[in-house]
Amino acid sequence: MPKTSAIERNKKRIRLVAKFAAKRAELKAILANPATTDLEFFAAQKKLAKLPKNSSKVRIRNRCSLSGRPRAYIGKFGVSRITFRELALSGKIPGVTKSSW
Repeated sequence: MPKTSAIERNKKRIRLVAKFAAKRAELKAILANPATTDLEFFAAQKKLAKLPKNSSKVRIRNRCSLSGRPRAYIGKFGVSRITFRELALSGKIPGVTKSSW
């Protein structure tokens, strides 16, 4: 089980991303638009740099929803490989069976 502080830090990042998503998208649109002037571009770039670093979507770490494990995350199920195996073997994931041939 990972440290509770690491899990809480990631939850804080998720909240910040949601809070600043509209503002960040607006500034990114100004930067991507080729018709913007140099002054507008640099002003938008400065505003984007002033936003919190943790409000960027790439700083969110995918974690297992049950154990909080950050590695070996299976996105389709939202759990780590270890938790996935436990759930699959106990029959709690419908349609998933252990393969044998």
